[in-house]
Amino acid sequence: MDIFLVILGILFMFLGIIGSFLPVLPGPLTSWVGLLLLHLTDAVPMNWTFLIITLFVALAIWLLDYFIPAIGTRKFGGSRAGMIGTTIGLIIGIIFLGPFGIIIGPFLGALVGELLNKSDSQTAVKAAFGSFLGFLTSAFIKFIVAIIFLGFFVVKFFEYSAMIF
Repeated sequence: MDIFLVILGILFMFLGIIGSFLPVLPGPLTSWVGLLLLHLTDAVPMNWTFLIITLFVALAIWLLDYFIPAIGTRKFGGSRAGMIGTTIGLIIGIIFLGPFGIIIGPFLGALVGELLNKSDSQTAVKAAFGSFLGFLTSAFIKFIVAIIFLGFFVVKFFEYSAMIF
């Protein structure tokens, strides 16, 4: 059973890293589930303080994720349409351009969203840039937290690997 939980935990860790860039997966929260699964094994002792602190960090990042892109868009004069366009552009960009779509998709989506919102082209480009910066900032923070959680997972795994196997 421990091996199953470890494998499932590893899966959640990598889904958390992927979720740092995809808006449909809450990256750090998904990675935290991987940490929880590791602590649910018989080999790794349950450390409630560690789990509560990391859960608090994951929840804080998850909440900030809703505000950072909005702040970036607002700072550069964007609207709600630009924020929605950023998310739609990210999804479409990933589907058609793969990893490169993570960079191009949000910018083009915000630009189209602003243009559909009847902004002039200069304002739309400026807002799209702000939305793009907000998205990148948010994704970077989520990615760093997911990588740190992966580091915690790896350290704990190797510390107790003799008891797992």
